[in-house]
Amino acid sequence: MSLIEVRKLGVQFQTNDGPVYAVNDVSFALKRGQTLGIVGESGSGKSQTVLAMMGLLALNGQATGEVLFDGKNLLTLPASELNRIRGNRMAMIFQDPMTSLNPYLTVERQMTEVLEFHKGMSRREARVRCVQLLDAVKIPEAAKRIDMYPHEFSGGMRQRVMIAMALLCEPQVLVADEPTTALDVTVQAQIISLLRDLQRDFGTAIVMITHDLGVVAGLCDEVIVLYGGRVMEQGKAEDIFYQPSHPYTVGLLGAIPRLDQDEQELVAIPGAPPNMSLLSAGCPFSERCALADARCRTERPLLLPSAHNPAVLRACHKSWETVSALAAQGAAHV
Repeated sequence: MSLIEVRKLGVQFQTNDGPVYAVNDVSFALKRGQTLGIVGESGSGKSQTVLAMMGLLALNGQATGEVLFDGKNLLTLPASELNRIRGNRMAMIFQDPMTSLNPYLTVERQMTEVLEFHKGMSRREARVRCVQLLDAVKIPEAAKRIDMYPHEFSGGMRQRVMIAMALLCEPQVLVADEPTTALDVTVQAQIISLLRDLQRDFGTAIVMITHDLGVVAGLCDEVIVLYGGRVMEQGKAEDIFYQPSHPYTVGLLGAIPRLDQDEQELVAIPGAPPNMSLLSAGCPFSERCALADARCRTERPLLLPSAHNPAVLRACHKSWETVSALAAQGAAHV
């Protein structure tokens, strides 16, 4: 049984230049202890997808579709009821811990108020629990450092504080919006290992937003590849990595350095992401795709099971064999 189910989620923003369709028809289901990775370039709709799930869109944004959690559509819940779920049964780790933490309050005050609000604990009881979580995320001398301010922590330690805050109420669903961005490689590895350990201990389902495919390979069970606000490919992580069936996925994988090759040429995807207010009628990726033809530019492909592997959904007019041949060339022309 799915813990959370997203059905045909859409996000639209009203701007001075007209409506911007940031997310279109995104659907997925997540079970307990499962990790879903949502990947794509900046501007592909990753963050807006999860912000819509959490009811945190900007004032000019509107979400459509359904986000079912415990049988309730989160998109239609009143703010008072949604606030009892956010931070309690569903929690989010934001991209930049320095701007997410209040610089005027100690870590102790920011953490204890979560438990006071959601669990009705006294501040003393909450402090004990907070120290336990800071220990769990491997912050040294947690009992002393809890009284420090955010600027007194390093970037990696601030991110650990954010993870500890998100896990205070033992949420069933944890949303992580690029939790390793701007961290050095060693700290990234520590954070990923930490999330894996905490998921094992708490059984939490995780939605991981990232542009780093290495993070996805190390943590995720399922993967959604977004481009232009639409799903290009969706399936199990091993299928996406070892047998990509969409030219955009091939391009993303072709731009990753590999340690098993002495000499290699990293190939960037040409062009720039599309203007979300001026999307063409065809495939969003058609302007940057080496395989695109007239049909690709005028007819939007449906997200359908791949003929090669029905467990993978893909939105592409080209056959899997054609895309596979492109992948075999090392994405030389993508």
